[in-house]
Amino acid sequence: MTPQEFPESFKAVKRVVRGLRVPWLDDLAKRKRGPFEILISCILSLRTKDETTGEASRRLFSLALTPEEMSHLSEKKIERAIYPAGFYRVKAKTIRAISRDIIERFGGDVPDTMEGLLSLKGVGRKTANLVLASGFGIPAICVDTHVHRITNRWGLVKTKTPEKTEFALRELLPKRYWKDINPNLVPYGQFVCAPLSPHCSECPVTACSRVDVARHR
Repeated sequence: MTPQEFPESFKAVKRVVRGLRVPWLDDLAKRKRGPFEILISCILSLRTKDETTGEASRRLFSLALTPEEMSHLSEKKIERAIYPAGFYRVKAKTIRAISRDIIERFGGDVPDTMEGLLSLKGVGRKTANLVLASGFGIPAICVDTHVHRITNRWGLVKTKTPEKTEFALRELLPKRYWKDINPNLVPYGQFVCAPLSPHCSECPVTACSRVDVARHR
């Protein structure tokens, strides 16, 4: 796939995604939830199934919705709320530390810059980009395993890591596409362009190069 072929291919992907289940984090963004909820949900989602992330997030946000409220919860209370999210004890510490840091260093507001977000405990580029794009509406490309795999499979990029994929896509694609890449390629990667044996017979992306696709359906 060339950058010139991307717009039509991406339109085709979006048409398919409209009929798929929306991941929890994208549902939050569509409901115009604030950057703090998106940040904390993103922390909870790491190495955790989407359904578990959603349930854990709902329980936690029923107790606290702001950094101030969250900082007043004990680690044990946060643990109980987010269990059985993966690494729930570590995440409880991280959530409390992030909440206090936002209060002490950013006046209670989630930072709206890459530098500020990366300075928070446990926040990497994937999380930071998701908060910028979904929480603040700032053009940013959140690259997870699905985005990394699909764009390499298409032949749009040729990269070894999600971070390198992010920078390659920033060079190739106009900013108007950046925010929409993750919300569309994540469900597409879950239900159509799967890691093993993708459903190529159901895929409308004719420009796909099928890089490293050994077998497909």
